[in-house]
Amino acid sequence: MNIHNPADPAAELAANVATPFERARAMPTSVYTSERFLDAELTHIFGKEWYCVGRASTLPNPGDYITVELANQPLMVMRGQDGVLRAQSNVCLHRMSTLLEGRGNRRIITCPYHGWSYEADGRLRGAPAMSANHGFCKENYRLPQVKCEVWLGWVLVSLKPDAKPVAEHFADVEDLIRPFDLTNYTEWFNESFVWNTNWKILAENFMESYHLPVCHAGTIGGLSKLDEMVCPPSPPHFNWHTILKDPAFRIACAHPTNTRLEGDLRRTTFLLALYPSLLITLTPGYFWYLSLHPKGVDHVQVTFGGGMCNDFLGDPDVPELFATVKALLDKVNIEDKGCTERVYKGLCSEMAVPGHLSHLERPNYDFATYLSRMTNP
Repeated sequence: MNIHNPADPAAELAANVATPFERARAMPTSVYTSERFLDAELTHIFGKEWYCVGRASTLPNPGDYITVELANQPLMVMRGQDGVLRAQSNVCLHRMSTLLEGRGNRRIITCPYHGWSYEADGRLRGAPAMSANHGFCKENYRLPQVKCEVWLGWVLVSLKPDAKPVAEHFADVEDLIRPFDLTNYTEWFNESFVWNTNWKILAENFMESYHLPVCHAGTIGGLSKLDEMVCPPSPPHFNWHTILKDPAFRIACAHPTNTRLEGDLRRTTFLLALYPSLLITLTPGYFWYLSLHPKGVDHVQVTFGGGMCNDFLGDPDVPELFATVKALLDKVNIEDKGCTERVYKGLCSEMAVPGHLSHLERPNYDFATYLSRMTNP
């Protein structure tokens, strides 16, 4: 049987994660290359789980919006005149054109095809030249609504009408990082790009710091000590590991005025992977994150954002400090892009065989277990 196109990639993955972690191998190549497995991911993972569209602080004003595509559904998240963030379909109810693109601000949503217009809450406002259709009733039209919640400053949406509230779903994440107080961080940048790799390869790359000394030898590799990395077994819906930052890296450590963090927490970095695809690096001084969505088996849509802990906002040199951090992150991204695109190219080879995992790749094993559980409903 061709290992890249097995009859059932989900079954192959289930057999893979049935092996105890101490003997585990990387995921089968088929889960990255199979269109059938991608369809299962879109249906059973992205079509049901909470998906992050960014930080609420980037949508502060009435009419501010951002558009996303989630499991093949075009959506918009917009702040209404009442200050409430709502997620809804980004498809006109007339001839089904998409309505908005990118991000911006609109008081009224107007279809670029025939001019039907909608209020920020999705109610139809106007429809030109419809009076002759006796079946038309403006009050019967409203853009379909989607679950939308703000949690620790993040905006998350779900296509599942009965999705468990985010605060309940990720309650143990909040408990784990409570001393950091994520609501006390402000986003300073937000970017979007597409890489030529499978979304899971980029997710796995984030989940382990085993690659840092080699892949990032030109940037942060020398600051990463493998023997200081902690990679515990993870809960069913997220994984995490920690690394310690050098106290000399001031902006990555707790501000002198910070009394929330004590001991090693004052220089601890948490790397959190909230399934399916919200990846957060959280330091006492700054944060950055990726939110991933597949664009086929061989491309991934990436939202990349980050910012500062507000404790630093009064420091006169913080803009320069963060500019240095952002320049470093951009270089790290270039390195990660090269590594993850090479992995995808390599696993497409007929000679590619998954190898055994290091103890520092425990999060990857837990992620594979999650994927198997979700794609075998």
